[in-house]
Amino acid sequence: MYKNIVVGTDGSETAGVAVAHALMLAKAGGGTLHIVNAHQNVSLGMAAMASGTGGPTVDLDLLNNGMEEYGKSVCAAAAETATAEGVTVQTHVVCADPADALVTVATEVHADLVVVGNRGMSGLKRFMLGSVPNRISHHAPCSLLIVHTTPHPDH
Repeated sequence: MYKNIVVGTDGSETAGVAVAHALMLAKAGGGTLHIVNAHQNVSLGMAAMASGTGGPTVDLDLLNNGMEEYGKSVCAAAAETATAEGVTVQTHVVCADPADALVTVATEVHADLVVVGNRGMSGLKRFMLGSVPNRISHHAPCSLLIVHTTPHPDH
């Protein structure tokens, strides 16, 4: 059975499906569930480009701290559900690309399994950066479970 399971969440409904699968596996095997939320800070250069094109001026510290606090609240909500099910939980709020964050945490905690949803980015962003599950599949230090997170039209 899996003893260290890493799952990513952004708080969305589809990510919740992946978290539920990871929780079920952790509960069945008596494992620890590592819930990860990743965010990328807005840099001074990015803010300068936005303001140079007429975009609003932003307080970078306030914005970046807000993203971190949001990540903590997302992880806390998922952890609360897991704890109520009797599962040991650790949360990780990581400032990094989502795929990199999941691989890093999986490596650090010696994960047996990474669980991710099959949906996330779409369109140009997916074309340019690749899908998170695809990138994790090439770099994960353990097994990867890709959970189908959207209902099939026939169901």
